[in-house]
Amino acid sequence: MTALSYQEQGSGAPLVFLHGNPTSSRLWRTVMPSLPGRRLAPDLIGMGDSPRPDIEYTFDDHASHLDDWFDALALDDVVLIGHDWGGALAADWASRHPSRVRALAFTEAVLKPMSWAEFPPAGAEVFRALKTPGVGESMIGDFLPPEYASQDLRPVLQWTRSMPLGGEPASVVSWIEAFDRWLSSSAVPKLLVTFEPGFGTMLTSSMVEWFSANFASLEVVHRPEKAGHHTPEDQPEALAAVLAEWLERISGAAAR
Repeated sequence: MTALSYQEQGSGAPLVFLHGNPTSSRLWRTVMPSLPGRRLAPDLIGMGDSPRPDIEYTFDDHASHLDDWFDALALDDVVLIGHDWGGALAADWASRHPSRVRALAFTEAVLKPMSWAEFPPAGAEVFRALKTPGVGESMIGDFLPPEYASQDLRPVLQWTRSMPLGGEPASVVSWIEAFDRWLSSSAVPKLLVTFEPGFGTMLTSSMVEWFSANFASLEVVHRPEKAGHHTPEDQPEALAAVLAEWLERISGAAAR
């Protein structure tokens, strides 16, 4: 299995930061330094500085490479912090390794299958086009910054086409339904951080309400600052402040 590239800071109990699409571990560069412990942020396979093998870049490809990365570093008692697809991968890994997880935190994360009506209308129009064979290949580069110009865009496009909308793709819906069952029953502390909606915000108020009603031991913290979909880029200080306060509280509760 191909080794993932990753960033690491500090020592102590591990905090693992998982990015989504179309980003890399660099997403967390301003959040990580403000938090305690051993902070690790891998680049998902095919993204950032990680290798780009000739694979399909499906959800299970990403999950399998992450499994090997966690095992190679022998990470236990982990706090997972995920954005976008990184949130889905965090929930998936936690659901399959519950004895190795201390807590989970999410922001703008893919945590439920959605109907097309649930998705923000502007985003739904773009995703319909990107999911269309032939059309997505021709337009994906238009949504990416210049540094992607010379890169293999298969991982980015595959993540886009994996968005669980209208019951498709069925394999991804099955992965998400499986970890949702665990999220609904596990007493592991969970945190969802939201902001005032900005450009590209994915989580609607109805989706947040669904998470609150269905996920056990979930705390939702809403910040008044405006942020788009990439909250760790838009509001890193506010996000780090919420995470630091939450980590201190759950560490104190565990010590009692």
